[in-house]
Amino acid sequence: MFSLDRLDTNHHVRGHAPTCALESGIFEMNRITIIYRKANGPDMKQPEKAQPAALKGATRKEQPSPAGISPAIALPTATRSRTRRNTLLAPALLTLLLATILLCAGCSTPEDSASQAPAEPSVAQQDTSQPPAANEAEEPEASGSTEEPPPIPAPSTTGALQVVGSQLCGEDGQPVQLRGVSTHGLSWYPEYVNQPLFTQLRNDWGASVVRLAMYTAEYGGYCTDGDPQQLYLLVRNGVDYATAADLYVIVDWHILSDGNPLQNADAAADFFSRMSADLAQNNNVIYEICNEPNGSTTWADIKAYAQRIIPLIRANDPDAVVIVGTPTWSQEVDKAAADPLDFDNVMYAMHFYATSHKQELRDRLAAAVEGGLPVFVTEFGICDASGNGQIDYESADAWVQLMDQLDVSYLCWNLSNKNEASALFKPDCEKTSDFTADDLSAEGLWLWDVLHGGTGA
Repeated sequence: MFSLDRLDTNHHVRGHAPTCALESGIFEMNRITIIYRKANGPDMKQPEKAQPAALKGATRKEQPSPAGISPAIALPTATRSRTRRNTLLAPALLTLLLATILLCAGCSTPEDSASQAPAEPSVAQQDTSQPPAANEAEEPEASGSTEEPPPIPAPSTTGALQVVGSQLCGEDGQPVQLRGVSTHGLSWYPEYVNQPLFTQLRNDWGASVVRLAMYTAEYGGYCTDGDPQQLYLLVRNGVDYATAADLYVIVDWHILSDGNPLQNADAAADFFSRMSADLAQNNNVIYEICNEPNGSTTWADIKAYAQRIIPLIRANDPDAVVIVGTPTWSQEVDKAAADPLDFDNVMYAMHFYATSHKQELRDRLAAAVEGGLPVFVTEFGICDASGNGQIDYESADAWVQLMDQLDVSYLCWNLSNKNEASALFKPDCEKTSDFTADDLSAEGLWLWDVLHGGTGA
């Protein structure tokens, strides 16, 4: 059906092309523009076919005549009564022109049809079975993320730590995840507290934190048969080495066989009072005031102990982060979540060993963090809870995936060559720094991979 939007001898006439059936489909004509001129000029400018996209911007002389279209039709010269004549001629001319175009369209060649670019299909119609070809004139987009991994947290850049909600954060309030290693008991393996090793942990391993595990009751313990002054000095030296290596450092009051922290609370009060005063100017120190409460120790016992020790630290370092252990070898974070301490910048310890502790404990960690409890995994291993035995890589990887997802910080046990699965170095390795892959145990190799962005296994 042909329609005219407007017909006037002194203005443009625009019409919509008719539609005709051609065997297997509908052929739609291009829009036609007919321009009438006023007196003393040619009666009518010939209809122009719409330009193909490839010719846009070209001058009239540069544009080829579309194939299959008849030459322009010349009209008689106009007279002063041309207005009336044009009015009479217009219907006949339009009829003749449309007939010519329809005839040409019916016998057009493939080249003619190709000159008319088909409309681009909608997104739903486009064939997505093959990837689009790269545009040679443009840089192809990367198929994966090009984001650089976040920088390793460091005291020099991240600054003093704080706790915001359930998250450990840097000085700017942005969440921070620390990852690193714990020493074994300082009385057993003091040789691994040295500057070259701590520097290597930072620069080569990609660690951001180290934990100084000072036992209180076991062999050479601070509160039993150890040398308290020597152990105190070793902790101080360890903090200095960590500071020089741009690491965060945890001062760990490592209770174990003395399962209730109240047992040696007086010694703990003296230790943390002096240590926090000595380290008050450091921005990289975290205090872990009771490693693994166990046995019949309740959360009420731990809470009473913490309420005594934390104010002593706060008197010297008002904003230091303090980590508090939880019942049953620091596994019952749910007890702390139900009745948390009333202090700022406090976190709660969870420990696991991948072969012994699996989905049930992972669910407990997730529920606590998602419920708003700030949790720090200050010790874990990938073997069983004895620190030895079979390694469970699948469970270990599941733990790492969850901790990364929750932005929970974690430290792997332990820096030693002890003949057990949780030691990071082989038993026959006598080095105390400058370790290579050949020096690492199975857990050491796994941890190296995790700290470098792998899955561990």
